[in-house]
Amino acid sequence: MRTRGLAPIGALLLIAVALLQAAPARAEDRIDTLAKVLASSSSDKERLAAVVALAKLGGKPTLKPLVTALSDPNAKVRATAAGALGHLGHQAAIPSLRELAGSDPDADVRSHAHTAVGQILKANHLPAEAAAPAAPSESPAMAEASARRNGGFGHSPHAVANHPDLYVQVKSSSDDSPGKNDKDARKTHAEVVRAALLDACKSQPLVTTVAADAQRWGLDARLLDLSVVKLEVVPSGSYMEIEAQLRLAISDDKGKMQSFLSGGAKVQVPKRTYDAKYLPALRKEALENAMRGMMDKLLAHLRKTAQT
Repeated sequence: MRTRGLAPIGALLLIAVALLQAAPARAEDRIDTLAKVLASSSSDKERLAAVVALAKLGGKPTLKPLVTALSDPNAKVRATAAGALGHLGHQAAIPSLRELAGSDPDADVRSHAHTAVGQILKANHLPAEAAAPAAPSESPAMAEASARRNGGFGHSPHAVANHPDLYVQVKSSSDDSPGKNDKDARKTHAEVVRAALLDACKSQPLVTTVAADAQRWGLDARLLDLSVVKLEVVPSGSYMEIEAQLRLAISDDKGKMQSFLSGGAKVQVPKRTYDAKYLPALRKEALENAMRGMMDKLLAHLRKTAQT
């Protein structure tokens, strides 16, 4: 099965830390070094790690290389850069993110870019119509200057004019996977996927988990029962693979079953560095990646069924 979601976070952080340690001490020099990695490295993993390192550094100087990374040939690099820009919260990134959200061939990239735009709008107290994309003749430098005049970075997020079109309730979560995991471990796994699902919903500007919002906008609830159906560790060549498979049961607001969705993800660790004491963290990473990887399919499915 193809791994869904972004590359394993643990592996990326190791590469990112190595890049940061190899870079000069001054923040500006570190950012310049990481920007050069993005521009010159032929390794997808190195460029992805550079974006992760830039996201960890944060601050306005990372804006330009992160926007540049939105044009990277690798979809994971583009998606990660979009997410980093959303957290950065600078208006100058909105034109590039909106273009990415509307034209990128990869669905995950479009989703991350759309979410990032919503985060920046919220962080800067802007309704959607107040942050239209820059005109074609406007250069990135002009867009950044315009953003500086209008505030740039936000500090106190609040609701924007767009209102949610989906109301989601997580009815239950459980670990029903085969194996010898004890009761406490299964409870932890169930809580991990529940939290990942709720966090993913909260990151979507057009999704609410709040009953008051649903009542205000006249939205019917979609009830979700989430279960872990597979969570195992198996050797695969020179790697150990931690595979997670999830199943979502979808019901209407009266509890009538409507449909099921499934998805999964794998985390790979080289056998030479694998240590069983890190297994809980690796399982958590696999479960979270599996849940994030299902979100686009879930939202598309919920909107489709809402129209029928």
